[in-house]
Amino acid sequence: MSKPYYEFFCPVKIIAGHAALENIPFELNALGSKKPMIITDKGIKNNGLLSPIEDIFLAAEQQIGYIFDDVPADSSLETVQTAAKAYRDHECDAILAIGGGSVIDTAKATNILVSEGGDDLLKYSGAHNLPKPLKPFFVIPTTSGTGSEATMVAVVADQKNNVKLAFASNYLMPNAAILDSRMTLTLPNHITAMTGMDALTHAIEAYTCMAANPLSDAYATAAIKKISENLFVVLANPKNEQARLELSQASTMAGIAFSNSMVGLVHSLGHALGAVAHLPHGICMNLFLPYVLEYNFSVNANKVADLLLPLAGAEIYANTPEEHRAEHVINMILAMRDRLFEQVQLPRTLRETHKVSLEQLDEIAEKALDDGSIIYNPKEVTLTDLKNILQKAW
Repeated sequence: MSKPYYEFFCPVKIIAGHAALENIPFELNALGSKKPMIITDKGIKNNGLLSPIEDIFLAAEQQIGYIFDDVPADSSLETVQTAAKAYRDHECDAILAIGGGSVIDTAKATNILVSEGGDDLLKYSGAHNLPKPLKPFFVIPTTSGTGSEATMVAVVADQKNNVKLAFASNYLMPNAAILDSRMTLTLPNHITAMTGMDALTHAIEAYTCMAANPLSDAYATAAIKKISENLFVVLANPKNEQARLELSQASTMAGIAFSNSMVGLVHSLGHALGAVAHLPHGICMNLFLPYVLEYNFSVNANKVADLLLPLAGAEIYANTPEEHRAEHVINMILAMRDRLFEQVQLPRTLRETHKVSLEQLDEIAEKALDDGSIIYNPKEVTLTDLKNILQKAW
């Protein structure tokens, strides 16, 4: 049944393929950019992933204004301010983010400061606090998980107060996302697994949470199918270009889905755990996904049941009685996590992370209760409920 009212918005141009990078000079020219700043991290630079991009700029006789490669794994307000200063000092006129979630979020936040002026990022936190479009902005993801290349959200750590600040605005969406298989071929298997489960969680929450709509459902289910069919193919053969590209597309499609339908309790818990224990976001998603689906089971089992088709394929879906499909979905996710633990030691429980103590669970629960994502969870949540889920995940 169609919803009585919904909105769907994705102005990001998607450029995908095995030679998509070659389009960057044209896209920058189209927006009048002559000196883009690249924002990335040391790992991307050291792995040689900047080389093809530098070669493309050289061949096109275009200039890279500056390369800022000091983005840490968990970006901060201070990192954003430093990047903004470098942009201004080198008189750049656009931003090209090359990296994973932290790099993309840093680039989005940097674009706020260089477009609006000043160094006070805090006044733009929250939803829709940007008054006008920002500078030209392009994203080249080097992981297949965050979907940030197609979302209006950025998250940056406020390390002084031990919280993560969220920024949401349509103006944070990039002008274009460039998905090129060359950019993920060197991704280690444990990061491929972690980011794959991140994208899967985005798609599943996009489909099962309260703001889902017919268009976001289409992107979410297509993303789930691509992840299910390609994640273990890539883990078995990391140099499989087509499977890598499929995962990149799945991540972007999941990003488009949840940018329009929002996410729920998995993300509330994940944001809280990330702030308290400083664990990567993808690990947090993997830890909580099945337990939140179980918690929500009483109110949306029918939506979860739908996911058996893209997750398992037509034959298993058809041969599974309707009343058992939702349970089968959860069991499949549990089995995926077991398989990923065996292959790359991706933690399935809080205990297996070796970074979380029982004494921290209350703080995690309290932070999760205050997280904005909880608003869109299909089932109301109390502090006691959160503590119970954390105990299950322990």
